[in-house]
Amino acid sequence: MEPNDTGRPAYHSSTILKIYVYGYLNRVQSSRRLEREAQRNVELMWLVGRLAPDFKTIANFRKDNGEAIRLVCREFVMLCRKLNLFADAFVAIDGSKFKAVNNRDRNFTKAKMKRRLQQIDESIGRYLGQIASADRQESAIAETKTERLEEKIKTLKQEMKRLRKLEVRMLEAPDQQISLTDPDARSMATSGRGTGMVGYNVQTAVDTKHHLIVAHEVTNVGHDRRQLSTMSKQAKAAIGVDELTVVADRGYFRGEEIFDCDKAGITTYLPKPQTSGNMFKGFFGKRDFIYVAEDDEYRCPAGQRLIRHTQMQEQGQTLYRYWTSVCSKYSIKSKCTTGKERRVTRWEHEAVLDAAQARLDRDPQKMRVRRETVEHPFGTIKAWMESTHFQMKTIKRVSTEMSLHVLAYNMKRVMNILGTRALIEAIRV
Repeated sequence: MEPNDTGRPAYHSSTILKIYVYGYLNRVQSSRRLEREAQRNVELMWLVGRLAPDFKTIANFRKDNGEAIRLVCREFVMLCRKLNLFADAFVAIDGSKFKAVNNRDRNFTKAKMKRRLQQIDESIGRYLGQIASADRQESAIAETKTERLEEKIKTLKQEMKRLRKLEVRMLEAPDQQISLTDPDARSMATSGRGTGMVGYNVQTAVDTKHHLIVAHEVTNVGHDRRQLSTMSKQAKAAIGVDELTVVADRGYFRGEEIFDCDKAGITTYLPKPQTSGNMFKGFFGKRDFIYVAEDDEYRCPAGQRLIRHTQMQEQGQTLYRYWTSVCSKYSIKSKCTTGKERRVTRWEHEAVLDAAQARLDRDPQKMRVRRETVEHPFGTIKAWMESTHFQMKTIKRVSTEMSLHVLAYNMKRVMNILGTRALIEAIRV
């Protein structure tokens, strides 16, 4: 920090950073609560030399120095690397949904907007029916009731006008979704059926030996399908190795992502989701057709050869189609297809996916390692947050806040692994 030549001297950046690190280590993330702690908590008073910044100074430091705070978190990961805590070069990757400041009622998607407008229409129709019933009752009570219902209808019509204006803004958004409190927050489905939240999808890569968070990233995309190679490369760069082993769940399975990892020297373990509807219809699935690499053909359940006939481009991918003309001769055709012949599609780099599946089949325990590794940090951080939302808004500032959580988590893990004195000595070196 560069102090001004005039004016009252500012607090040194290390002083405010100490307050934040102490606060996040002790489940105190609010700037107002940190202000109170600096005035009454003996430990924190000793740590910052009895300085007591007000809450606005504390909050502005976190808001204005996001990049520097994220670099501090990254620097601590580098310290863990120097201490040889990532020697196994094996990480587990997962994502978890964290609540944003934005309330669900202040987030709008096409489905939500349609449902809310429909509810208003139904309410107006119901109130008009009640007014018609009241008009048939000639009394002072009926007149009062009519006035009250007309006021409700007026309020609902104003709400409808407001929603129509928001609908225009929503449809202009790239993903046709808007959030009024935190513009970057997005509505995301959670593991519970029919449930969801407005928040962020936080990605982490966690070392399988010491459960340290090697890399993390805050996204506002509700799924994980395009995150595997990004997080794997970040983890590989953080650990500083030529080869890395990564395990993830089936939500990360995407051919292009696995291929990118393979090119980067990253060995992946993740199960392939069964998305084909043929097996649910009682037909043979693609896994029942055995690919013979030497002959570039498939062998079907009836023992026949499916030969490559065509090549095509689809969504930027080169695909090959295989089939045979003798399907109608076999009685099991009814279990294979309703068409003239069963056609099998193969991606040009599908050998990489086959190798990944073969690795997992040989070592299925990797999925248990993933579950035992990557769920722990998320549960710990959410417990420290007391299952509430982020304090800050927009993805850039939420990333800063998440970096403080990760820094505090990693510090506590290293204290448990090496001891406090050893960590202090390592930092001083």
